[in-house]
Amino acid sequence: MITDGFFYIAVLVALAALMVGIENKFSSNRFLKFIPGIVLIYIGAAFLQTIGLFDNEATAPAYSIVKNALLPAMLMMMLLKCDIRSIIKLGPRMLGGYFVAVISIILGFAIVYLIFNHFYVADTWRAFGALAGSWTGGSANMVALQDILQVPENIFGYVLMMDTINYAVWVMFMFWLVPFAGAFNRWTKADTTIMDNGLAEDAGKMNDMQGTEFKHMMYLLGIGLLVSALATLAGNHLPALGDVFSSTTWTILIASVIGLILGQTRISKIPGALDVSNVMLYIIVALIASQSDFSQIAQAPIYLISGFLIMLIHLVIMLLLGKLFKYDLFTLGIASLANIGGMASAPMLAASYSRSLIPVGVVMALIGSFLGTYFGMFIGKILEIL
Repeated sequence: MITDGFFYIAVLVALAALMVGIENKFSSNRFLKFIPGIVLIYIGAAFLQTIGLFDNEATAPAYSIVKNALLPAMLMMMLLKCDIRSIIKLGPRMLGGYFVAVISIILGFAIVYLIFNHFYVADTWRAFGALAGSWTGGSANMVALQDILQVPENIFGYVLMMDTINYAVWVMFMFWLVPFAGAFNRWTKADTTIMDNGLAEDAGKMNDMQGTEFKHMMYLLGIGLLVSALATLAGNHLPALGDVFSSTTWTILIASVIGLILGQTRISKIPGALDVSNVMLYIIVALIASQSDFSQIAQAPIYLISGFLIMLIHLVIMLLLGKLFKYDLFTLGIASLANIGGMASAPMLAASYSRSLIPVGVVMALIGSFLGTYFGMFIGKILEIL
């Protein structure tokens, strides 16, 4: 059993590196197309905990220090590429499509939780709040909400499975719909000029124009860790507001706002921010998983069924509002995956329509990256009341 904090962290980072290597080497494997590296990391770390490799009590200080340092830094760096001017240029219809998707997801969580509440284990509302952060933003938001809402590690494992399996099916469905865009747009009588405007070119300015160098990584690490330290210091001195706005919430909020502000400056031009933040994300997921185990895996089916029902409600509402407001399939699809898929899939779906529209998918996903944490807190509070 590992009791040394440094050894514990080293094993988890090595595990994360191994899983990334496996994912890259066997990227063409059908299994790995639907089970991304981040989930392999979670499964691996949880398995090591299940067999008793880690002494949670002895390694708790290392867990807290590393996770609390990396989490605000990760969120700040992910928001460095969020250009407010590009978001404004998306126009009210694209932004409206995004918020239509958000509303449908909120209703989906509320309805499903209300129906199946008696089948869930205690504190599932906390886990669903974290999952809602992912399905209105991305994995980073879910990780942040796991800390904010104090989600028990075992239940967090269930929603991670939902975030993987339900998400994979939904992404496949979104791509399957692409060839039917013309028929769908005729059904909704949509105006498709958004496909040909200049948004993609403007949003494309967000992309890195050069390779990441040693100096860039040093800049990003220095800025990220300093922001994390300052946000933590400020968060610890601000008053708690109910169960949701704790010192952790303040810390994440401050780091997110700083990231958004810095995203409008020359700092946003530093290449490699997404790569460095992804390294931090993988380490944080490994840390969270190391506190979990598979002892309650029999509860998983009800959670997977719940995930599919949430997505079904989301689909029905999107179709109805798409018909009512004459939305095209591209807008609805990108809005949906900008929420449920985030940066991992929204740009890819945009590319399936036209490669020139990839930056639009990026910008839409970045909106979710900033707002997902707050939507997750909101949904968590609704479920707690229910």
